[in-house]
Amino acid sequence: MKLLSTAAAAFLLCAPLSTARSLDFFGSSQTPIYADAQFPVSGDNPLEYCNDPSEYTLQIDHVDLSPNPPLPGKTLTITAEGVLNEPVEKGAYVLLEVKYGLITLVRQRADLCDQIVNVDLECPLQKGKMVLTKQVDLPSQIPPGRYNVHADVFSADDKRITCLDGHNIEFKR
Repeated sequence: MKLLSTAAAAFLLCAPLSTARSLDFFGSSQTPIYADAQFPVSGDNPLEYCNDPSEYTLQIDHVDLSPNPPLPGKTLTITAEGVLNEPVEKGAYVLLEVKYGLITLVRQRADLCDQIVNVDLECPLQKGKMVLTKQVDLPSQIPPGRYNVHADVFSADDKRITCLDGHNIEFKR
C-alpha cells in the first residue's frame, strides 16, 4: 500500500495512510470534489488542491518530494510545511482513492488520528504551524503506469481540512 498512497502522503496529514488498510467509504455522506480549475500546491510535487483552498482548515505552505517523480525501489523523502487554522480532534477522517488508469485500486475511509502516529504526530493536532519530514521506502515492484490519487480530509464535524489530487503520477521501469 505504500505505493498507492505516495501522492496522498505528500501532504501533512495524509502521510500516515501509507500503512492503512483499505476501508470502504461508500456509505459516507461526503462526495469527492474534483476540480475543473487547477490549484497547484507550492513546492516540488505533482499535487493540486481539489478546489480553491482558501477555506481549508490546513493552509499548506509547500510540499517537496525527493525524488520527484518518485522512483520504484527508492526512498521517497516528503517535506511539508503548513498552518492549521483550527485544532484537529479525534473523529477526523480521510477519504482516499487511488486509480491506475481507469481502474480503482483503493477506495478507503481512514480515521486520521489512528493513522498520524505513523508520522510521529498524535491527536489532537494543535492550531498553528506544522512541519513534517517523512521517508517512505517504495517497493521496486511497483507496476509501471500512471496513477491518480484523491485525498479528501475532514474534521469530526465534516468540515474540510484539505483536499488534494495527484494527477498522472507516472512510474517507469
